[in-house]
Amino acid sequence: MTVAPAAAPTAPRAALADATRLRDVHLTVTDLERSLAFYEQAIGLQVHRRDGAVAALGTGGEDVVVLHEDAAAKPAGRHGGLYHVALLYPSREELARVAIRLAVTRVPIQGASNHGTHEAIYLADPDGNGLELAADFPREQWPDISGPEGYGGGPAPIDLDALLQAIAGEGLTPHAAPGLSVGHVHLHVGDLDAATRFYRDGLGFAVMTDLGTAVFVSAAGYHHHVGFNVWRGRGVPPVPADAVGLRHWTLVVANADELAAVRARLQAIGAPVEEREDGVLARDPSGTAVLVVVEG
Repeated sequence: MTVAPAAAPTAPRAALADATRLRDVHLTVTDLERSLAFYEQAIGLQVHRRDGAVAALGTGGEDVVVLHEDAAAKPAGRHGGLYHVALLYPSREELARVAIRLAVTRVPIQGASNHGTHEAIYLADPDGNGLELAADFPREQWPDISGPEGYGGGPAPIDLDALLQAIAGEGLTPHAAPGLSVGHVHLHVGDLDAATRFYRDGLGFAVMTDLGTAVFVSAAGYHHHVGFNVWRGRGVPPVPADAVGLRHWTLVVANADELAAVRARLQAIGAPVEEREDGVLARDPSGTAVLVVVEG
């Protein structure tokens, strides 16, 4: 008897369209000049525009990071809010180039991992805002992240020698290439069930991985657009308004009908929704804000 090979795992289906993506993140910092030096020299971003205490940076296209200076902002503590923002480089070579910039500028890193779906370098900006600098592997190489061979098994160490070999012989490149984007945001929350209700039933993402202490959700079968965890402790309070960290992140949906559907789902679960000229601002149960806007 011939046994057919097992079918490849099918990604959970999100309520959001496959075109859904992330855009700019807005961060509170205490010293704008210090932060600009870091994001330009170490990360490789360029200033798109500056207006007083606010500066928008990217690689020449859409804004990627928008910095808001608040000299009185307090350091982040044991509460909800930002764990890290993943800046997704368009190629492995670009990840190697930023690794060289970090070495040249003597920026300390907190770790470096191979997650199977992507490689990542972890660090913090001068105010302690967490960053993950990442590059995806081709999707056909991704493991099934819902199973034991995926994120549940933990990451492997990054092969730094192999990464740097991708740009062997190159000199220092001062700027990141076009195509850098926000790959995902990872958040601290106080209650996984409440957060899952917001991100799955409200925004409309599909749950890709549930580790028991962290959940990863996405659209279009991506490994994750949002992660949230209780690693600071279950029941930690919401993010305070006067701390450094994530002011809001931006979710781009396909069209006005998608935006209306997101609004309706959020209202149905009782999530606070604020109408803005550019879209809808909502807050998860731990106080982290997301601005939902229409593509284009």
